[in-house]
Amino acid sequence: MIPELGQFALVLALVLALVQATLPVIGAHKGIAPWIALARPVAQAQLLFVVVAYLCLTYAFLDNDFSVRYVASNSNTELPVLYQISGVWGAHEGSLLFWALTLSIWTGAVTLFSRSVPAAMLARVVGVMGMVSVGFLLFMLFTSNPFERLPNPPLDGRDLNPLLQDPGLAIHPPLLYMGYVGFSVAFAFAIAAMLGGRLDAAWARWSRPWTSIAWVFLTLGIVVGSWWAYYELGWGGWWFWDPVENASFLPWLVGTALMHSLAATEKRGAFKAWTVLLAIFAFSLSLLGTFLVRSGVLTSVHAFATDPERGVFILIFLALTVGGSLLLYSWRAAQIRSTVSFDLVSRETGLLLNNVLLVVATGAVLLGTLYPLITETLNLGKISVGPPYFNAVFVPLMIPLVLAMGVGAMARWKQDSAANLVRKLRTPLGIALVLGLLTPLLMPYYHLGAALTLFLGFWVTLTTLWWFHDRAGHGSLSSAIRTTPRGGWGMVTGHLGIAVFVIGAGLTSIYSSEKDVRLDPGQSYELGGHEFKFLGVVSAEGPNYSAERGTVEAYKGGDLVATLHPEKRVYRVQTMPMTEAGIDAGLFRDLFVALGEPLGQSGAWSLRLYHKPFVRWIWFGGLFMALGGLIAATDRRYFQAARRTVKAGPEAVAGAA
Repeated sequence: MIPELGQFALVLALVLALVQATLPVIGAHKGIAPWIALARPVAQAQLLFVVVAYLCLTYAFLDNDFSVRYVASNSNTELPVLYQISGVWGAHEGSLLFWALTLSIWTGAVTLFSRSVPAAMLARVVGVMGMVSVGFLLFMLFTSNPFERLPNPPLDGRDLNPLLQDPGLAIHPPLLYMGYVGFSVAFAFAIAAMLGGRLDAAWARWSRPWTSIAWVFLTLGIVVGSWWAYYELGWGGWWFWDPVENASFLPWLVGTALMHSLAATEKRGAFKAWTVLLAIFAFSLSLLGTFLVRSGVLTSVHAFATDPERGVFILIFLALTVGGSLLLYSWRAAQIRSTVSFDLVSRETGLLLNNVLLVVATGAVLLGTLYPLITETLNLGKISVGPPYFNAVFVPLMIPLVLAMGVGAMARWKQDSAANLVRKLRTPLGIALVLGLLTPLLMPYYHLGAALTLFLGFWVTLTTLWWFHDRAGHGSLSSAIRTTPRGGWGMVTGHLGIAVFVIGAGLTSIYSSEKDVRLDPGQSYELGGHEFKFLGVVSAEGPNYSAERGTVEAYKGGDLVATLHPEKRVYRVQTMPMTEAGIDAGLFRDLFVALGEPLGQSGAWSLRLYHKPFVRWIWFGGLFMALGGLIAATDRRYFQAARRTVKAGPEAVAGAA
């Protein structure tokens, strides 16, 4: 009866979500205090029942209850416990339940950690999130029920997709979902502020830490997904511009713009209308990603479903969400227009340029992702848009963005002068130019692209660190560092992460080398200053797969530096061949070997060899960015300012900002 208990819990959660989506919002509109007070307990009760449903499905996996269709399709008696647990979200129905769980967790967190938000405002926020919950719970119960029973249960299950039987994929979806769904909080705050008719600095301050935390999760999810694709798929790359990769990257780009725009709205009351639009579009792009992954319109190693009817439901939900939000925006347009002025040379201009470039980049990626779908839908033929397009349009937009980062951080709010900025920036600019031009001399060969990459990396690093010098003014540098708030440290850490990422992405793209070779046991091949010696292949057995396990020794200057063990696995139930690369990771280079196919009777195999300089810097940079966002989200000023807002009123705080 455990699956039936889970089903009943989902029905109760839907009923509570309907109450959450209606009564608190009506109560806030009409001033009915008891209905406003329902927001917190109803949202927390909904969280409880969704947790019960999720635990019931998890129990069904651990108990090998193959009478549940979803369990029978995605588990097996030989499946390790870790992948039984991750299998709960490993396919369509379970991933939707996990989405609903994540949304209810975010809603519960808002009710617990927003004590300083006025009750009417919180009621509207929770109500908006309840509306989103209603949509996903209806979708799940009517089209994607994870607890559906089989009339004739099999003795064993079909097993989890072998691509997902990996530690990286056990943590990648939860991180990604926490980011996707987390943008619903910023969306809900924006909609609630428009419903209440008070779009001042207060709502931006309340939503800013939530936006940062959601962005942190999404950043970590993208980093882990890139890392998984690198070592699991055997192609040695870290980003392929796959449509489903783009589906997570699009809300990340808009979320990055939103974080910076919220800073201007909070500090100066600028960009209010634009910030609201970004909050709407960030969550809308998260819903679009859900549609792309689950509608069946995409073919990808990341896609979950191939049922167009489900896609139609999500598309309708997306249209209602975006359409309703934009209608409300147009209704309140006259009240949310910013009246703050600022000079051309100012920090606001830098943030505006940041937003424009990020949104244009989002549009370019969105066009490349959707254009093949549009042409196929209109019977104009099948076309593919690959890395050449994305690299050609995305990279040129990122160069001025990186350059503007150094300028914007050093500019003053409202008004500055070009002469003052030149005085501040000439030292880091000169050092970055010298280091950028000279450092490539240490590389295998000189490349102008490497010089540009290193200049940009050094430019961001030096201007970020120079910010402490500018903050100190004529005072003590150590005192300036000690008194820097967490928001400042978050900015510094995040921008340094971008510098590390830029250097890693640029240098690994320029200096990486690869080769497909045929090697007999005992033969060697030299690549990237290393000698790869193939020793042969032996058979090995895993918990639910058989494997051919190779051994490759890597030498440099005659010294053994690594022993690599690439594998070719075949999973017993789904009989899907999988490649497990052998990787020797290092701070300045990776050695990467993927096992191909046996060639002839002599023991020869095809192997793919890679030498990947600085590839780890890509993921280190992403981790630094996420750490910066986390530090910024915990800045005490947000919570102190929120308490002052309640005491003094939003207008007073907005004026002080």
